[in-house]
Amino acid sequence: MICIELPLHVIPAVKKSHGKKYIINLNNYCNWHFHVKNNVKKTYQAEIAHKLANIKFYGKIKLTFKLHMGSKRRVDRANVLCIHEKYFCDALVEQRCIPDDCDQYIESTTYKTGAISKDNPCVKVYIEEL
Repeated sequence: MICIELPLHVIPAVKKSHGKKYIINLNNYCNWHFHVKNNVKKTYQAEIAHKLANIKFYGKIKLTFKLHMGSKRRVDRANVLCIHEKYFCDALVEQRCIPDDCDQYIESTTYKTGAISKDNPCVKVYIEEL
């Protein structure tokens, strides 16, 4: 099993973003302009590309996304993790870890809540090859 840590937000290196932090969740994603969505996705994939280097899966995989929030604030876990799943699965294909992000290669996805991590709020994804 492989564990990869994903950021809860990114700061695209685009002139128009002016260093703005984009928190990755469904509520924000629905309101972003398509250019912003594309820039956030590219930045997200660039930030995790080195973590996916030299990883290749030959069978089906199972993904478990675990959300580690920075506080006890209530959160809709699925709103956060569904966009992380979308971006992460696209990154798996982009980095050639899997040929496609369809059901033929990804058997299941699970969302869980992890411990509170004030110092390092993040999403951890566990990849298990079946």
